[in-house]
Amino acid sequence: MAKRQIPVIVLAGFLGSGKTTLLNHLLGRSGGTRIGAIVNDFGSIEIDAMSVAGQVDSMVSLGNGCLCCAVDTSDLDGFLDRLSRPAARIDVIVIEASGLAEPQEVIRMILASDNKDIVYGGLVEVVDAAEFAATRARHPELDRHVAIADLVVLNKADRVGDEARREILGVLEELGPGTPVVPASYGRVDPELLFDRKPREDDPAKTRQLSFEDLCADDEAGDEQDGHGHDHAHGHDCHDGCGHGGHLHAAYESVEFVSEEPVDPRRLMEFLDSRPEGLYRIKGFVYFGIAGHKHKFAVHAVGDFLRFYRSSWARAEERLTQLVLIGRGVDTEALRAGLDRCRVTAGEPPAEENSMWGVLRYAQG
Repeated sequence: MAKRQIPVIVLAGFLGSGKTTLLNHLLGRSGGTRIGAIVNDFGSIEIDAMSVAGQVDSMVSLGNGCLCCAVDTSDLDGFLDRLSRPAARIDVIVIEASGLAEPQEVIRMILASDNKDIVYGGLVEVVDAAEFAATRARHPELDRHVAIADLVVLNKADRVGDEARREILGVLEELGPGTPVVPASYGRVDPELLFDRKPREDDPAKTRQLSFEDLCADDEAGDEQDGHGHDHAHGHDCHDGCGHGGHLHAAYESVEFVSEEPVDPRRLMEFLDSRPEGLYRIKGFVYFGIAGHKHKFAVHAVGDFLRFYRSSWARAEERLTQLVLIGRGVDTEALRAGLDRCRVTAGEPPAEENSMWGVLRYAQG
């Protein structure tokens, strides 16, 4: 079976936006997921690394310099090699760039990496709602960073009023049309938006995923939250302004698609090539059922990035397609209809082998 690549997520944002707070939240809510972190402070005293150390599974700290300036691609490969080695058993790597880093350069370095065990997992740009106007004036390059982000976290959203928040969301929509924006306080976002979360080893269910209920109910002392529990089912709409203690979650939608019929590769690629703005993640696996291509194809998409992975079906495993699509402001019924059109229905001639060309362009190995 082909080894699944480890996603590398870039966590960017200007000084004071709350990147380390968000990273600490992800670490504290990771469950059974092992997170490796590359923390890049700008300065000789590595305050961010100190605040992260102790709860991360494996960490590389780069002090006294900016990652995109002070480290070349071969150096970053060395750090990624350390975190992706099998003995580390890392499931996801998060690079917390310094507040002065150029995220586009960090992305370029990941994509240019010689490490075959990692894959680019997307750019998460953290924006300070309370200092938004001042930050744009001081760092006009923020507009460009938002434009290339796969997900924007509008942090400290509880520190601005409803009208100001709507104005900021409008500006962010203009800067990055269709890019999902998640308002948050204390960096609290659902980790499932960024990576697949494994259940804890002591979880007898082995299937439980973090939900907004966890975020709303599991408040920690000292976070200045009121601790009232609100029930929000994972995978359904959860609107910003839960109204308790500053919890602010953007509405996002999760669509699940299961098909026992094979999927036509050409129609699937047409669907993926025209996926709507706001569709942030696609994950799962696809059954094509084509002679000569009987593999199980796992799919990983974040923003505009797309990759397929071939592996063998288990001996007794049912051949079917199972996908989960996560986004904000997307038409869920249109997504389901588009996926339904990808099915090869009864009586329809099976897809030909050469129809796999589009898929294989994005297939690892």
